[in-house]
Amino acid sequence: MVPEINYWAVLIATASSMVVGSIWYSPKVFGARWSKLADVDMDRPASSATMAIITTVIVSFITSWVLAGASAIAWHFYDGSFFWAAVVTGVLLWAGFTAARFITHDAFEGRPTGLTVMNIAHELITIVIMAVLIGVWPPALG
Repeated sequence: MVPEINYWAVLIATASSMVVGSIWYSPKVFGARWSKLADVDMDRPASSATMAIITTVIVSFITSWVLAGASAIAWHFYDGSFFWAAVVTGVLLWAGFTAARFITHDAFEGRPTGLTVMNIAHELITIVIMAVLIGVWPPALG
């Protein structure tokens, strides 16, 4: 059985991650602090970010697609609200995979705790917004 996926919701969720990242890492929000902690030069030419942006779009699509599929599986398993299946699935996947892996890698790489917290908080907000968008547009059945 292949889980049902609403690809419009996946595409909107993919775009939402770009919006969240643009706001989160803007200099007036967390960008200045992030660039200092991550030792990133914010004054480099914008063209140098092209590959990172393309990568982000691809990875965000994969994340949204997996979240939509996992949400459909959870929805069928638990029954009930597709919206809550998507939100709970998103938070659990974030905690078990994203946050756990960030914490592990950052600890071994000696990254500042503030950077780790900032990045995993960004990921939580991104995933919850993706889950909400996926959750309000359940897949069409049959």
